[in-house]
Amino acid sequence: MKQKNFLKLTAATFAIIGAGTILFNAAAETAVAAGTGKVETVPTSYRVSDTLSASLPETETKEENKEKETKEESKEKVNYHVSMDSLNTGTPTDMDLTMEEAAEAGAQYLRNIFDLDLEGAYVYMMYNPGTVTFPRAFWAGDVLFEKAQTPESTRWTFLMDAVTGELFNIGHGRHLDANPSLSYDAALEKDYSLYAELARKKAEEWKLIDAPVDRVEYNCQGYSGNDPDITVDVIGGNGEIVTMTFSRYDQTFLGLLTDTSRRISESALMQLEREAENEAKKRAAGWSESDEITLR
Repeated sequence: MKQKNFLKLTAATFAIIGAGTILFNAAAETAVAAGTGKVETVPTSYRVSDTLSASLPETETKEENKEKETKEESKEKVNYHVSMDSLNTGTPTDMDLTMEEAAEAGAQYLRNIFDLDLEGAYVYMMYNPGTVTFPRAFWAGDVLFEKAQTPESTRWTFLMDAVTGELFNIGHGRHLDANPSLSYDAALEKDYSLYAELARKKAEEWKLIDAPVDRVEYNCQGYSGNDPDITVDVIGGNGEIVTMTFSRYDQTFLGLLTDTSRRISESALMQLEREAENEAKKRAAGWSESDEITLR
């Protein structure tokens, strides 16, 4: 039960908003890993849902690419500013999407899910080869309509697979012109039907699960800034789980965590827990690092 609650809380934290938090945590974990000499392992096999992967360019010949570029130039383009986040320390490999490709994929997700027009927006990108609790290379984006990135800024965020562009999570953070209570609502845990219905409709509308929705379960409550929120799990008949967050203030949709992202996080956390348990057993048995070296 303790582990289940911990995994739920972690999932909700990833789903809930604030690229500033996502980017800071990613940078912090990278620094810790570098300091301990821990090597990140990034899986190279991918299962990408058609509904959660942006339309990314396939390999093309130079002639096909030139023809495509000519057609694209004739279309009305959305102008937004893309730059690397000042916190970025990672360097994408040849296998990864470029910063511009990842930003465009993120822009498409924002258009599809939030109906957001990025004209004039500032898109700050960060690349990470994988962290301790999320061992998969990813691109993260912080989207604002003002140049300065501040905790109070209204922002939209996304985090995707660095190779395939598959969406891991997406969110919206804002500062309310009101002061609603941020306290835990015990009654809401017992009856969250309003949010369950909202989540079910959005999951079906956006085809977030490759199966009919089986049920919606309560996950947790919290807040971001001065915006109180509630998180629920939308569970498909195939066992997929999409975690969705809404504002308790006005029922605005604030973000989601995909099933792929959840599975990556939970697997990494369970691995860390197993490692911690093994270390504890060794210490309890009187083993030390020097003992292991001697035996080797």
